Amino acid sequence: MSVPPPLPLARTTQPTYIIGHKNPDADAICSALAYAAFKEASGQSGFKPARCGNSNARIDAILHRFGATLPEFVGDVIPRIEDIMHRDPFKVSVDDTCARALELLDLHDVRALPVVGTDGRLEGYVSIFSLGDYFIPKPKRATAMRKVTSSINAIIRSIGGVEVVSYDATSVDELYVRVAAMELESFGKSATVEGIPNNKSVIVVGDRSDVHLRAIEMGVRIIIVTGGHRMKADVLERAKAAKVSVAYADTDSATTAWAVRASTLVGGLVQRDAFTFKPQEKLSVARRRIVQNPALICNVVDEDGHLLGVFTKTDIINPPRAKLVLVDHNELSQAVDGAAEVEITEVVDHHRLGNAPTHQPILFINRPLGSTCSIVADMFRTADLKPTPQIAGLMMCGIISDTLLLQSPTTTPLDADLLQWLSRLADADARSLADMIFNAGSVLSTLSPAAAVRADCKLYTEGERRFSVSQVEELGFTNFWKCEDALLEALEQYRMENGLSFSCLLVTDIDTQSSLFLIRGDAEVVQAITYPQKRPPDIFDLPGIVSRKKQLMPYLGSLLGSTNESA
Repeated sequence: MSVPPPLPLARTTQPTYIIGHKNPDADAICSALAYAAFKEASGQSGFKPARCGNSNARIDAILHRFGATLPEFVGDVIPRIEDIMHRDPFKVSVDDTCARALELLDLHDVRALPVVGTDGRLEGYVSIFSLGDYFIPKPKRATAMRKVTSSINAIIRSIGGVEVVSYDATSVDELYVRVAAMELESFGKSATVEGIPNNKSVIVVGDRSDVHLRAIEMGVRIIIVTGGHRMKADVLERAKAAKVSVAYADTDSATTAWAVRASTLVGGLVQRDAFTFKPQEKLSVARRRIVQNPALICNVVDEDGHLLGVFTKTDIINPPRAKLVLVDHNELSQAVDGAAEVEITEVVDHHRLGNAPTHQPILFINRPLGSTCSIVADMFRTADLKPTPQIAGLMMCGIISDTLLLQSPTTTPLDADLLQWLSRLADADARSLADMIFNAGSVLSTLSPAAAVRADCKLYTEGERRFSVSQVEELGFTNFWKCEDALLEALEQYRMENGLSFSCLLVTDIDTQSSLFLIRGDAEVVQAITYPQKRPPDIFDLPGIVSRKKQLMPYLGSLLGSTNESA
C-alpha cells in the first residue's frame, strides 16, 4: 500500500508580541500599536501589538477617534503544552491495518503512533514494540503464528493485490493464514490437525489448480493466488459458485503470507494506557509528570478526548519560547505573567530601570522623555519614516496622556517638538485631543473602588519592601470625596491579597495640577511622610505633584531609604 510522502509536523508559530504593562494606560496601548507599525514600516515582520490588561474609557475614546483596533489580549506567556505540540500528527485509525502502521513508523522514523476512533477520539497508541510482539509472538500453539484479525478488504489492501471476487468483504473476523506448500493430501489434513475451521482459512498459493479446487471444496474464506499467476477460468467459476473469495498478488507466497498477517487491524493491538495532556497544561507541570513515565509518545487531547496533537520528551527539553518586546515598562513585576520564562528581545521605555534580567544582550532603549510614544515617534522621524495619520494620532494621544498635555514635570522640549510634528501628520489639534481624553470618563465615577485601585497600578520593590502605586487622573476631586473610605478599604484589600508592605493611590486633579495621596500598610512608612495630612492618618495633600514616575517615586525611594537606615 502506498503512503504519502512525509510532511513536517506542524508546531504553533507565535509572533513577537509588543506589549505594555499590566493595567495598561494610553501610553502603553498606543506605544505598542505605534512600535508595531514602526517595525512594519522599517521592513521587519513577525511583530504584533498586544496588551495584558483591560482597556478603559480613555483608551477606548482614543482608539475610536482614530479608527484603531484594541490590541490582542495576552493573559500570560507561560509556556504550555500547546506551544510545543505537533498539530495534525501522523496517526492511524482503529480500522487501519498493521501494514499501514508499519509503513508510517518506518517512513517518518517514529517509534509510536496515536490510534484514533472513527470519531477522532484517542483510543490509545501502537508502537514498534507492540507490533513486534504481534509479528514475533511467543506462541503456545502454532496457530498463533497464523492468526490474523481482519477483513477481506483489509487483506487485499495489505498485500497490494487485486480483488477478483469477494463475499462479505467488510466483515472483520479472526482468520488464519495458511501457505499451500505441501502435497495435496497433506494440505487437506493440516487444517484438521491444527483445528483451524475451513471458513476461517486464508489460503496463500501459487499456480496450483489442484489446491485451488480442494480449497474451494473445503469452503475456505479466501484464496490468494501469488507470483502474478491467475486462477483458471473454470476453477474461478467454481469459486464463485461456492462463494469463496479470490484475489491475486504479484508477490511470492512467503511475502504475501507476511502481508496477510500485516492486514490485522490496528484496533486489536491498541495499547490503552495512552499518556495524555491538555493543551493549556503548563510545561513546568508536564515536565514533572513525564520524568517517571516511559511513554514513547505524549498525546494532547481536548475535553472530549479528541486528538489535537502529540509531542515527545525531546520536544519538552528545548521548547520554542515566546518572544516579547516590552514597551512603557521594564520591570518583571509589571510585565505580562510568564515574562521571566520567555525571551525578551527588546525594551522601549521611559521609566526607571527595574532590572528585567535577560539571557543575552538585547536592544534596550530607555530615554528620559515624557512618554514611550515620544520615543517611538522620534524613531520614526530619525529613520525618515512618516507614520500614517492614524498612528501619528495615537502617538499624540500617548504623549498628551502621559505628560498631561505637556504640563507634567516629566515633559521635555523634545516631547513638545514631537507633538507638533505628529499634529501635522495626523491633522489633529493637541488641545482638542486633550479635551477628548480627559473628559472620556471619570475613573472614580465609572469603576468600583477595587477596580479603580487596579486600573493603573504598578508594583515596585525597594530593598526588602514590595509595594504598589496606583494613579487616577480626575477633573477635580468631587468624585473622590464621595468614595475615599471605600478606596482606602480597596487599597488595604489589594495590599493583603498581594502580600505587599504597603499600597498607595495618587489621585491627580488635572485642572489644578495637584494630587491627593492615599496609603495603607507599613506604619513606619506612613509616619515618615512629610506632606501635610488632608485627612488623618492616611490621606495626604501633595500640591504640585502630578507625576508618579518623576515626582512621587523619587520621593518614596528617598523615604524608604531613610526608614531602612533608621531600622
